[in-house]
Amino acid sequence: MKRAARCAALALAALAPWAQAAELDGRALSSAGGAWWALPFAGMLLSIALLPLLAPHFWHRHFGKVALGWALAFALPSVLAHGAAATGGVLLHMLWAEYIPFIVLLTALFTVSGGIYVRGNLHGSPALNTGLLALGAVLASIMGTTGASMLLIRPLIRANDNRRHTVHIWVFFIFIVSNIGGSLTPLGDPPLFLGFLQGVSFFWTLKTLLPETLFCVAVLLALFWLIDRHWYGKEGVLPRDPTPDDHRFGLDGGINLLLLAGVVGLVLLSGTWKPGIVLQLPGADVALQNLLRDAALVGVTLASIALTPRAAREANQFGWGPMQEVAKLFIGIFVTMLPVLAMLRAGHDGAFAAVLRAVTGPDGQPLPWAYFWASGLLSSFLDNAPTYLVFFNLAGGDVQQLMGPLAATLAAISAGSVFMGANSYIGNAPNFMVKAIVEDRGLRMPSFFGYMGWSFGILVPLFVVVTFIWMR
Repeated sequence: MKRAARCAALALAALAPWAQAAELDGRALSSAGGAWWALPFAGMLLSIALLPLLAPHFWHRHFGKVALGWALAFALPSVLAHGAAATGGVLLHMLWAEYIPFIVLLTALFTVSGGIYVRGNLHGSPALNTGLLALGAVLASIMGTTGASMLLIRPLIRANDNRRHTVHIWVFFIFIVSNIGGSLTPLGDPPLFLGFLQGVSFFWTLKTLLPETLFCVAVLLALFWLIDRHWYGKEGVLPRDPTPDDHRFGLDGGINLLLLAGVVGLVLLSGTWKPGIVLQLPGADVALQNLLRDAALVGVTLASIALTPRAAREANQFGWGPMQEVAKLFIGIFVTMLPVLAMLRAGHDGAFAAVLRAVTGPDGQPLPWAYFWASGLLSSFLDNAPTYLVFFNLAGGDVQQLMGPLAATLAAISAGSVFMGANSYIGNAPNFMVKAIVEDRGLRMPSFFGYMGWSFGILVPLFVVVTFIWMR
């Protein structure tokens, strides 16, 4: 016991220089290196895009090491330029305030949803597939895009296991369920939850973004039905599934429905219950409600593992591979995007001052259409939650103004951050999780650029129409 106590004391002493919350100075980065600090992030993105195509065997065995390498490509020069204490403080702040809550919530939703097995011999006709995507769009704003994606992707895979052309099904699933469907409540997508924590009313996005969301979902569902009907008719799919499931419809692992409600309740409670107690952790000050939420989510995850019948997870072919891939890749993304976000936050004094000038009119007022596209395009490749906060603050950061006279600007930031998370695999975490699960079943998914061919060919024209109707 004494030896353990000494080790703990030494560990705390080692962390002492990093005990205060730290933040990168975007102005200093911009004047000392500027956009060069963004190279590790660019390398991370290119690795995700190209290595699965150019060196698939190497990538699947070593993608975690690649992510670590790019993280070190930022961290080591930062240590030389700013010192170990400052760099360590920034990294610890990112871990406590962003990465750990992000991974804890995703792990809880992944585990709980993966324990719910939908029994029944679903037949993947165009009508059924379209209905499942529509259901997912509704559930995405209730249980989050991650929860809805993890709940429905496995039944959708089983329903279409007798079809040859299925790539379009998974792509539209990511468009609708993993992204756009989650735009109506703070529970739907992390950017909106951050807005809720900033003081945006819970039902503000529902009242404000409902027309745009319904329009986008309706257009995508109609287009999906046309494409799916084409391939369904061309394949001559047998009316009887050659690998039928149990004909009795029902749910196994139903305890996870209660646990899923618990996850939603914990997230909501952490945004409404604010005791005003802040705990000082190494590198960050963390509000008590957030720390308790994350601890409770870990408890929910463990409860799901313990209470779910093994047969339910086996029937779902549940495995930890997709979650491990997301955790390893996103730590690289979170670390390497730190200097990019810092220079964006520096505004006119940062290396990306052109971004701020592009979203502001000659009269100094924000341009909603420009905020929609700027926040959206950056959310396509940066994590959309901190990107939302950057543009929230660029627009003034006054929540009453943004929900009042500048409501069109906040609507544009919210829609851009959520909608355009569908533009690439890394725009939103569920995108990668769906890709990993589909590939884990031996099914084909588009490459990084192949997926962007779908998104830029379908989503970008749709967003142009949205711009002309609403973002003015």
